[in-house]
Amino acid sequence: MVTVWIFTGLVIFLALQRCYELRLSARNEAIIRSRGGREYAAWQVQAMKVLHAGWFIAMLVEVYALHRPFLPVISLLALVILLIGQSLRYAAILSLRWRWTVKVMTLPGLPPVRKGIYRYLHHPNYLGVGLEIFAVPLLHSAYITSIVFSLANALLLSARIRTEDQALQAAANSAPLTLRSNP
Repeated sequence: MVTVWIFTGLVIFLALQRCYELRLSARNEAIIRSRGGREYAAWQVQAMKVLHAGWFIAMLVEVYALHRPFLPVISLLALVILLIGQSLRYAAILSLRWRWTVKVMTLPGLPPVRKGIYRYLHHPNYLGVGLEIFAVPLLHSAYITSIVFSLANALLLSARIRTEDQALQAAANSAPLTLRSNP
């Protein structure tokens, strides 16, 4: 039972982490909008919110209702995958700085970031999230949640990545907005 409480604590910690990231995203979104940025495919953010909320709930329900066992070997492997996922996500946030948001947003004339983790990976944040969605439920053998939400996340991210790639290309090819001062 102790492992269930530790697992629950970790899930709560991750939920609080996501709340912090939503606040960071909102701050960055305001900066981008103030500079003439625009958002693409807003429906995807709503779908992601539903997916992530369902994931948090589903893994706890599966562990508690189905009395999933703690399996140390699987849990250790899942923990390593979780840490890799967290590292990728935070490397993306640090590399993008004020340009990181949960929304697909661009600024005209601004090319995609190619520094930091983006020198090596095209979508490290999405890879990190995918690894987390897969790994966290497996920390306490919630394999149904791991499989179902990994598949749902992959479907959503396939649309999201297409949208983001098109938006970044369009923004890089457009002229930057110039602000006129009053004559």
